[in-house]
Amino acid sequence: MIDLRTLSRRGFLNMSAVGAASLMLPAGLARQALAATALPAIAEEDAVIGFGHVGPISDEGWTWSHHQGLLAVKEAYPKLKKILEVENIPYSADATRTYRQFVSEGANLIFDTSSNGDFLHEVVKRATDVAFLECNGHITMDNLGWYYLAHWYPTYVLGVAAGHLSKTGKLGYVASFPVASVYASTNAFLMGARTVNPQATLQTIVINSWFDPQAATQAGTALIDNGCDFLFGIMDEAGYLQVAEKRGIWAAMWNTDIRRYGPNSYVSSVIIDFKKFYVDQVGKRLAGTWTPSETLLAMGAGVDRDAWGEKVPTDVGKAADAVRDKILSGWSPFEGEIKDATGTVRVAAGQKMTELELYNWDWSVDGVSGLTS
Repeated sequence: MIDLRTLSRRGFLNMSAVGAASLMLPAGLARQALAATALPAIAEEDAVIGFGHVGPISDEGWTWSHHQGLLAVKEAYPKLKKILEVENIPYSADATRTYRQFVSEGANLIFDTSSNGDFLHEVVKRATDVAFLECNGHITMDNLGWYYLAHWYPTYVLGVAAGHLSKTGKLGYVASFPVASVYASTNAFLMGARTVNPQATLQTIVINSWFDPQAATQAGTALIDNGCDFLFGIMDEAGYLQVAEKRGIWAAMWNTDIRRYGPNSYVSSVIIDFKKFYVDQVGKRLAGTWTPSETLLAMGAGVDRDAWGEKVPTDVGKAADAVRDKILSGWSPFEGEIKDATGTVRVAAGQKMTELELYNWDWSVDGVSGLTS
């Protein structure tokens, strides 16, 4: 079992109850219903649904995308008694208080869109008649499941494009924290690029935030000053894209299509879409068929690459999309031999990384620098 006693994609993990066997997920839309009794059905007009976010819904990134899921729920179930939504929930006891308030207001299903870990789990254990889903969570209970995105696949595709577009082979990455989602993102990106340029490298700068336009701008500038001619990252805003536009280099983004901030530099983005998942989960809760599940939304079904930027050469887009087609057909690029940044073989030749290992990646591959856990 991988040790994940570290920060998660948007918060903290408590891995004490995680067993490797329970989280073995197949490629694609990986969804496993757990052995738990379904909560009773509830009439739509009596149902209360809660959404708790780490950032502002105006970020045009992570939180905005979850808010679009909320709007889809509202459209699909217009008779819901109430939808609760709180932005900018800190990773502190304030998160616990927020989710307790959701319960006190009669919530029947609560989505924690940013993995508040133990701050959420304390509420889950006490509110056994309420269903909870934790984005990028890792613990399941009778009334708690988790969900996330297999973002490493479209990221690999973007890496292939970067390998074609970079003239120097020096790629830069604006990182939030040294956490599993960032390791998976940086590793997949460089591995894709190295299929085109085996000498490519990826320098990362960690800014210790998911949303800090000033810090992202400074990091992007520093990476370019260090010789990088292609920027990627996992931010919830467009800071480093604007830098790339000013400096005349390429950039790929995360969460949404924000090409208007750098139309000449924009290559693509890891696009996320939770709408169908949220609508489906609310429907199950209303019908009395909801049970906790472990879900990774697959490429083409919740996460994908955005349409190519206007300036991306047609042959580059075709080359990257040929790899995307292979992945959609069931091929995985994450097969050994894979070495870490110290040169140690972590994945033996012929061995394929499981979805669990990709989800919980906690080490850098050879060629990635700047991340420490």
